Amino acid sequence: MAEEGKERIVLIAMDGSEYSDYAFDWYWTNVHQDHDKVVLLHVPEYHTVVQSPMVMADVTVITELMQEEEKRIRSFLEVLGQKLKDKKIGGKVKSASGNPGEVVVRIAKEEHANLIVTGTRGMGKIRRTFLGSISDYVIHHSPVPVLVCRHKDHHEQHGKH
Repeated sequence: MAEEGKERIVLIAMDGSEYSDYAFDWYWTNVHQDHDKVVLLHVPEYHTVVQSPMVMADVTVITELMQEEEKRIRSFLEVLGQKLKDKKIGGKVKSASGNPGEVVVRIAKEEHANLIVTGTRGMGKIRRTFLGSISDYVIHHSPVPVLVCRHKDHHEQHGKH
């Protein structure tokens, strides 16, 4: 972490879920320092294009679906930018494609981040074993400290307080 009073670059992975919103809020309430520069990173998943059942690949349909996804992503990036403005936090919003865990680690290196903040969906052990998790990947591959914010609902669902 950066020394007291020096600029610190914090990368926060944002996917539009309540888990990433919780991580952002937890960072703001518990970790934020006035001199922080925050990079809000979104790694889009192309839902409608991948999930659309198409018998024949119609280029026009694919193009329209891609344009819809790009519009949705731009809109989400504007929401993220507004988050920074509302809290008067210096920084920027980025979007990059690829495997989410790998992208988070790569962008953290490119941005010279001192800290990565991410949420977790709190998958069960079996599901995590088969699917892996973005936060697990980031923890094991990050060159800097990683703060994983476990959503408060996870504790309530599993009887932990």
